[in-house]
Amino acid sequence: MATRKDLRRLKIKMRIRKRVNGTEEKPRLTVFRSNKEIYAQIINDVDGKTLVSASSREKGFDRQGTKSDMASVVGKNVAQRAQSAGITTVVFDRNGYLYHGRVKSLAEAARENGLKF
Repeated sequence: MATRKDLRRLKIKMRIRKRVNGTEEKPRLTVFRSNKEIYAQIINDVDGKTLVSASSREKGFDRQGTKSDMASVVGKNVAQRAQSAGITTVVFDRNGYLYHGRVKSLAEAARENGLKF
């Protein structure tokens, strides 16, 4: 059963997704965070395909520092993988989360490593 907090996030998520769509030229960078981990995907919504992904659960991921530090590393990884796949510009989908804390550090790290949004 969903809590009020979850329902609130889902309402915000649906409001965002009405406007934010990923295309082949400008795919969507979406973020999901759980209590322990953080995940990022670059998605082409027209084809319904994930082009690039990165997470804090990957094999060999260095789990040092705070959760915000780990989110920065995930943002760096997703930006580097996007660059190697030929993706330079994305549209950011915060997935209903506040642009604060881990979501913000992931986004800023992705920007610093060459993604434009």
